[in-house]
Amino acid sequence: MKKALISVSDKTNLVPFAQALIENGYEIISTGGTRNFLKQVGVQTTDIQEVTHFPEILDGRVKTLHPNVHAGLLAKRDHADHMQTLANHGIDPIDLVCVNLYPFKETILKDQDDFAGAIEQIDIGGPSMLRAAAKNFNDVTVVTDINDYQKVIDEIQANGETSLATRKELAAKVFRETAAYDALIAQYFDYQTDDPAPQTLTLPYQLKQTMRYGENSHQKAWFYEDIIPKSFSISQAKQLHGKQLSYNNIKDADAALRIIREFDEPTAVGLKHMNPCGIGCGKTIEEAWDRAYEADPVSIFGGIVALNRKVDLATAEKLHQLFLEIIIAPAFDDDAYDILAKKKNVRLLTLDFDHRNEQPRLETVSVMGGMLMQEQDDLEEDPTQWEIVTQKKPTADELKTMTFAWKAVKFVKSNAILVANPNQTIGVGAGQPNRIDAVKIAIDHAKEKLNDQSVLASDAFFPMDDSVEYAAQHGIKLIIQPGGSIRDEDSIKMADKYGIVMVMTGHRHFRH
Repeated sequence: MKKALISVSDKTNLVPFAQALIENGYEIISTGGTRNFLKQVGVQTTDIQEVTHFPEILDGRVKTLHPNVHAGLLAKRDHADHMQTLANHGIDPIDLVCVNLYPFKETILKDQDDFAGAIEQIDIGGPSMLRAAAKNFNDVTVVTDINDYQKVIDEIQANGETSLATRKELAAKVFRETAAYDALIAQYFDYQTDDPAPQTLTLPYQLKQTMRYGENSHQKAWFYEDIIPKSFSISQAKQLHGKQLSYNNIKDADAALRIIREFDEPTAVGLKHMNPCGIGCGKTIEEAWDRAYEADPVSIFGGIVALNRKVDLATAEKLHQLFLEIIIAPAFDDDAYDILAKKKNVRLLTLDFDHRNEQPRLETVSVMGGMLMQEQDDLEEDPTQWEIVTQKKPTADELKTMTFAWKAVKFVKSNAILVANPNQTIGVGAGQPNRIDAVKIAIDHAKEKLNDQSVLASDAFFPMDDSVEYAAQHGIKLIIQPGGSIRDEDSIKMADKYGIVMVMTGHRHFRH
């Protein structure tokens, strides 16, 4: 009689799986809680102690860590010496292992600070059995995913055993599962010990979505999310309407969320190719959208919109007039949704904005042959610490507009220049190889919207005074920049020459 060892924390669909194994000639060996569960529903099992001839000890910490178990799993069936060794020691081969691991993830999700409770949910025997069975996939079927139960039973019923191809596939899944499990535990310990840069780094992710294609149609792509999801993230957004998100959609939506979380007042962000084309704030979300749209009504075509208030009917009617890829908001009024959903392809997403200030995680980006990791640029600016370096000083209202512009330029690809009026961006120069060209593009976009309240923000210092002079000659009266150039004094003198207010923040915001 073939033998199957079952020890699971998740009992979903376990009973029909175990019953089907018995019907196909398997003896079920089981441990404590799993055995009691199966016994209660009339499924006959053999206690693991009848295999090990040793009791469970240390509050169940040791029950399957025994040669009678692991030899039964690891013995090669076509290796005469292995089989003779089993016979000499009275050990039976184990042909199938069904194990899922202690709920470590679920435990730390409930209370990440319950260190003692988390430790008790680190499974030792489970991964050991899974890895042993997976190593010997040539002879042993190993199951760790309840979604594989039916496939295994179907093959056993049809052929008396699973195919080698299936056993190899299941073994690969086991090694992925145990690697992710260990990686999550390691990540948790890094958090507990405050070690942000361990010598080896393993990050656990799980497949969220197979994409239709990547950046271009000839590229395959997949979307993986953190195994512990971040609440305020595109992976946790609920899609109410529209076609599947694309690779580029996800990158753009992520950029939009990074911007919108910076603002407390009603705010709308229009975004294209990961750069804001318009940001507007107002007393209502409709007013905020009006300002974001007016900032650049051309570039928003085919773009993404994020709003930090529920979308009402008046705002929806305006959004509906445009071709937009995605609209993200905390919620949509019913009549607003009905209007927007008339376009079958626009993606309507909701997200819990109450979590927008949750602790940011380290961010990663791949490079050929490796990966870069850094803290997120979530610096909390303190305008009282900024330095006013010119003879002319800003008013309270001007400083408020500077603060708005400084928040916005942080999310423009460097070299980045942004021009803003109070509560509204009006010109963006993004990703230029030199700063003066970025200045020219931003000011050209702003054009007739420029006035005495317009602020020019630069994500990094001016390497020379030409940018300041160009800005002054085209009507800019207020500049905010980090400073730090060996030629800062030249820029300050140029600002004084034209009567410009210049503020230096002391921190740059490169975005590559």
